[in-house]
Amino acid sequence: MKRYVIIVAGGKGTRMGSELPKQFLPLAGKPILAHTLDNFYRFDPSMELVVVLPDSQQEYWKQLCLQYHIAIPHHIASGGETRFHSVRNGLALLPDEGVVAIHDGVRPLVAHPVIERCFEVAREQGGAIPTLPLTDSLRQILPDGSSRAEERSRFVTVQTPQTFRCCEIKRAYELPYRDSFTDDASVYEAAGYTPRLVEGNRENLKITHPIDLALAEILLTR
Repeated sequence: MKRYVIIVAGGKGTRMGSELPKQFLPLAGKPILAHTLDNFYRFDPSMELVVVLPDSQQEYWKQLCLQYHIAIPHHIASGGETRFHSVRNGLALLPDEGVVAIHDGVRPLVAHPVIERCFEVAREQGGAIPTLPLTDSLRQILPDGSSRAEERSRFVTVQTPQTFRCCEIKRAYELPYRDSFTDDASVYEAAGYTPRLVEGNRENLKITHPIDLALAEILLTR
């Protein structure tokens, strides 16, 4: 099956304390988004890559591509009102046949074995999402303001790339938007499908806060 990747990059940088959208912040000598794009290209140069950006950021991205000599072939789709709408716009560029990985533009450090696992499980079973077990204790906040301990072995944290057969995830994204759609797997489940869990990697952090950027810099320079 043909492989596709949709890289969703619509961040604003608010929690980074930066006016520059976080996907464009410099990391080890080039924008974060360039590292993410390069990571997937190195994994499989034959994959078709789609970058989803707000219309207002697309010209700036093209300038960065020239400035940093980013020559990796990729399509650009327009971002939407929410991440849901942005992913749907990216999916509109793809055929119904094949397998697509949907990835956060600010996760430049996903490991290649994780990408491979996601594609293989999605090809065989329909959908795959990388996860990690919790290491911190977990508590639930109750309506009265109190809290109670939860058994952390019953929960996992979820990463990207969340990967699916194109025909199934495109069908799922025909659903009307809901506030409960927090990621692609939640949309996929709402359409009646069940994603499978695969093992993620600890380094696959989502760069959201300044400390994340500092840690990613250390990991990349190592």
